[in-house]
Amino acid sequence: MMNFDKGINASKTQDMDKANVVIPPPVAWALAIALGLALDWFLPLPYIPAAVSRIWVGAAIFGAGFALSLWAILTFRKAGTRIEPHKPTTAIVAVGPYRFTRNPMYSGMLLGQIGFSIGFNSLWQLAALVPFYLVLRHGVIAREEAYLERKFGAGYLGYKSGVRRWL
Repeated sequence: MMNFDKGINASKTQDMDKANVVIPPPVAWALAIALGLALDWFLPLPYIPAAVSRIWVGAAIFGAGFALSLWAILTFRKAGTRIEPHKPTTAIVAVGPYRFTRNPMYSGMLLGQIGFSIGFNSLWQLAALVPFYLVLRHGVIAREEAYLERKFGAGYLGYKSGVRRWL
């Protein structure tokens, strides 16, 4: 006789083994950038003085954010865990950029959008950081942290107490 309960319980456990974020962070970031672009198209709000080489400064800040996010992604891959919040996490990563911040990918996205804002001289891009940050903080990070506490317990709590959320 086959026991179908094991399959149902395994499926239920697998469904619970994820952070249940409200939106994938790259999608939230793309929406924030699109929002800033749309608002800037309707009502441009430049804020950088003409004397500033805004394209170079913006590109440098965007590049720093991109490099930080890439370093974080590669560190996750090397540790053998997933970057997608809708898939199970297999390890707490505390090396590379995760020694300094619990959220280097998200910090990189925020830096990238600041660089984008400077490069395109768009105050709307800067303003779009507010809803993006709020979605990240409450709809993504809070859920990820609750999931990691459930899954890893004291191991994650120890990491969390020793490493700041942001840079």
